[in-house]
This record gives sequence, structure tokens and C-alpha cells, in this order.
Amino acid sequence: MRLTRKFAVSLTGALLGAALIPAAFAGKAETFTGTVSDAMCGAKHMMEGDAACLRACVQKGSKYALVVGEKVYTLDTKDKATLDKLDKLAAGKATVKGEAEGDTIEVSSVAAAK
Repeated sequence: MRLTRKFAVSLTGALLGAALIPAAFAGKAETFTGTVSDAMCGAKHMMEGDAACLRACVQKGSKYALVVGEKVYTLDTKDKATLDKLDKLAAGKATVKGEAEGDTIEVSSVAAAK
């Protein structure tokens, strides 16, 4: 009986530990501050008027992007409120929170940069 109880406790601990391992390796949310752009143009817009160019590119299927120094991150979100906020901040400074993987940020929130 005692051996069975120890085994059950050990098995429970092992299963709990295995369940927590993916959480430990999950992406970590970061904060990025830069200029809102689009993925097609990046840091330098092709048309005159950065905000107008950005909006035209997004309407044609380009994703929003954030230019941070020399790096251009594609912003991945399907949330309507977030997309509306990015449109309002077009060509302006923004702070984006999310998980970065390579050159893409999975956006969790967007705010005007202070």
C-alpha cells in the first residue's frame, strides 16, 4: 500500500512538471517602441506622404510593421481594435507589446509612444 501511494505521488509530480515545461519555453512578451509602417515599404515609403503610402499598402494586403532603429518587424494581429489603433498611429511613434519570433511580432497591445 505504501509503495503504491509513493508511486502515485511521484507520478502526479512528474505529470505536473511535464505540464509546466511548455509554459517555461513559451515566448516572452516584450515591449518595442518605433514608427508604425507597413511590411512592404518598411523604413522608406515608396509614395509621397508616409501615412498615405502606409494606408494604401495595407489596403492592398500588406501588414502593418514597426520600424525600430534599423530593424523592421512585421506586426501580426487580426484584432480589429488593434488594427484600427495602428491605422490611427500610421507613420507615428508607437509602443507595441507582444512576442517576437524572428522579424514578426505577435501583437498583444498597441499604444501611442510617450
